[in-house]
Amino acid sequence: MNVIKCEACGYENSRGTSICNRCGKPLDKENTSNILNMRYDGRAIRSKTRNTSIVDKVWNFFSSIKAGVSLIAIALIASAIGTIFPQSPYIPSTVDPAVHYRDQYGIMGQIYYQLGFHELYSSWWYMILIALIGISIFIVSLDRGVPLYKALKNQNPKRHINFLKRQKLFGYYPEYNPKDYDQLLTNLKKHRYKIYEKEGHILAEKGRFSRWGPYVNHTGLIIFLIGSLLRFVPYMYVDEFVWVREGETEIIPGIGQQYYVENQEFIFETYGDDDEDAKFSEMLERQGSAVPKHYETKAIIYKDTSKDVIGSEPDLEEVTRGSAIVNKPIKFDGYALYQSKYQLNEFQSMSFKLHETNDPEEQSILDFTVDFSDPQSTYTFDNGFKIEINKYYPDYVLDDDGTPRSQTNYPRNPAFVFFVYPPGQDDPEVSFIGIRQNVDPSKDNQYRIGFTGIDVRDVSGLNLKKDLTLPVLGLGAFIFMIGVIQGMYWQHRRVWIHPDNGKLYIASHTNKNWFGMTREVEKILKDTDFQMLKDQENKVTEDQEKV
Repeated sequence: MNVIKCEACGYENSRGTSICNRCGKPLDKENTSNILNMRYDGRAIRSKTRNTSIVDKVWNFFSSIKAGVSLIAIALIASAIGTIFPQSPYIPSTVDPAVHYRDQYGIMGQIYYQLGFHELYSSWWYMILIALIGISIFIVSLDRGVPLYKALKNQNPKRHINFLKRQKLFGYYPEYNPKDYDQLLTNLKKHRYKIYEKEGHILAEKGRFSRWGPYVNHTGLIIFLIGSLLRFVPYMYVDEFVWVREGETEIIPGIGQQYYVENQEFIFETYGDDDEDAKFSEMLERQGSAVPKHYETKAIIYKDTSKDVIGSEPDLEEVTRGSAIVNKPIKFDGYALYQSKYQLNEFQSMSFKLHETNDPEEQSILDFTVDFSDPQSTYTFDNGFKIEINKYYPDYVLDDDGTPRSQTNYPRNPAFVFFVYPPGQDDPEVSFIGIRQNVDPSKDNQYRIGFTGIDVRDVSGLNLKKDLTLPVLGLGAFIFMIGVIQGMYWQHRRVWIHPDNGKLYIASHTNKNWFGMTREVEKILKDTDFQMLKDQENKVTEDQEKV
């Protein structure tokens, strides 16, 4: 039951075989007139012949073209949905994603977040989907590739007569001139056919390597998918971002707290009215504001060489220094630090003075400065005054209901609620101070806090990148393109010549481009008395019936 015995040669073929693997006799007795299906040369396909065990069912699912196409379609649809709203790395880092998507995009944003599309490309289910596509491609390649390899490796030049009769291009010659036969072989060699001979029977073949084009494609895709999955392996792919203020040193995130970056100086240049920038004058007028011409960060990269002791101060050793410019990064230990963003004139500190409310000259009683990088909660002075920062809003805004809050943790629009304790008093006076705002809630404060000055500095946004998957992705794409070219521009063409007691049978086959095959057969038969092979389409010709 598991084998099919060929009546012509006695060879036992696997169940599901349609053409004898030894002699080529068609095994489908019911369809004696149809052109043979030459895919895999009639070899049995595992997924078409086994479906009993769990392993068979799993194998058959992944080897199904429909299943593979469905998985790819699901991945494409999911990827398209992932572009509707920004992914979580591109929303403000200080906001709660659940709140952000709901507030910014309404009910659709909330559904988008709850379904996990805000972190689509790093989500576990998307990675599993990509892995399933890779498994499907691998199993499809094995399921079809192994039978094809066996069929092409063990081709027999001596084929059964019914195999030849059921080829698309077939010719029968009751008699022929040996000189024409020799010329035919010469023409085949002239057209770069490789000749195989067995007992006077000829198989002429060329372009066999083109049959492996799809499988080369599959290999490239599998390598490419592996490269994509490797991006989720620690240290194989790093894409982190850090803000560094001028004069400060920050730890570089995402690489195990090993490296630090010091922002020595941020350089920012804009287009002006000089001769060099004259060609941009129209754009400058249309823009109405300064247009960046060049910006860079002069930085020093340090590595922490101290032992991993909790609470210990880092022992920083300089690794390298240089300028991070757009598309020209500072490179160190396999990483690249790019200039990405900038924040000009960020508030570094604000200076205040305290004076009597009714003093027309606003003579200062005391002065103090709030450092935004390390604001103190309480300021005590020798004259007995004490000032307490009760509330601090680095980036002050009012909600729709009038509730104050901070949009970010960066001091872009600072505001304070100060408690002022005069000497010997326990009850404070309350003042609200912000940019162009100085509010006395009680309307009867004896003392008033006034703004006297501000210090600003620039902030650099640096992007750290490391991508060890690029060679894998590049290799996969390169192999894929080889497969595309291999399968697109070449065809597997075969010609069988079968002499039989003074008669001659000729048949030919190609895996594609029958028009080109027909034209080439005409050239092969040139300078001989052999008539052109007949295109049998899907029925037996009148000449074949006579045979």
